[in-house]
Amino acid sequence: MVYILALICTAVSIVVFANILHSKTQDIIQNRKNEMTEFADQKLADMFIFVDSDKLWRASILLSIIFPLFIYTFLDSPFFAVIGFIASLVMPKKIVEFLRKKREKKFITQLPDALLMLSGAMKAGASFGIALESMVKEQKPPISQEFDLLVRQQRLGIDFDTALRNMEERMPIQDFIMVISAMRISRDVGGNLTEVLDSLATTLRRKFEMEAKIDGLTAQGKLQGIVMSSLPLLLMWVLTKMEPEAMAPMFNTWYGWVTLGVIMVAEYLAYFVISKIVNIDV
Repeated sequence: MVYILALICTAVSIVVFANILHSKTQDIIQNRKNEMTEFADQKLADMFIFVDSDKLWRASILLSIIFPLFIYTFLDSPFFAVIGFIASLVMPKKIVEFLRKKREKKFITQLPDALLMLSGAMKAGASFGIALESMVKEQKPPISQEFDLLVRQQRLGIDFDTALRNMEERMPIQDFIMVISAMRISRDVGGNLTEVLDSLATTLRRKFEMEAKIDGLTAQGKLQGIVMSSLPLLLMWVLTKMEPEAMAPMFNTWYGWVTLGVIMVAEYLAYFVISKIVNIDV
């Protein structure tokens, strides 16, 4: 009788635990889907990349399944499979962040030429709105996309300050914020906007030249950081190929996984410190 009651209690506990686990899993999946939808509607749309949120959600699920399986098949290690699963969850945001920074860098590089085009058109007698439209036609993305959206918002009746504020939210770059502030002040207070644009373009060009010199001087340090961070991993791979039996406990035992975790943390801290040293903000 006691044995039967124990089995019944165990079965009930398993059913309750399974229901709780199923409910929590559904909540996690739904939150992840909502996060992915918001991510597609905001981050990607700000970069003029329009993707169906449902397709993006299905692609992220496939990535979180296929990528760990591929790593487990290739390395035959549950530890790296778990790392691959975590990476598959973080990878989409990191990729979009990389694309966003690349787009912002291209935008700010195009900005001096765009300011000079605006200034030149206004010196020739064109109004600020016509000068904007002419610059949008001549320039390439991403700067043409952003200013074209500014022009379209003004045509729809949106206030110029509001349109500039929206543009600033899409491109929160310090140099561009300075340009927007100068345009807003010149429009509200008055002044020679063409001279302001010429001065800003000259200042930005000199700043970019200084940044290029700094990048050239710190390129060796950045390369050393990459080489020194990759060297232990390369050595681990070589030893695994040369002595697979001796290296097997590192990938198949719990103390080996702990060692790998410590190695990864130390590698990240080393690369982080080196990158902070060589990255000089102008």
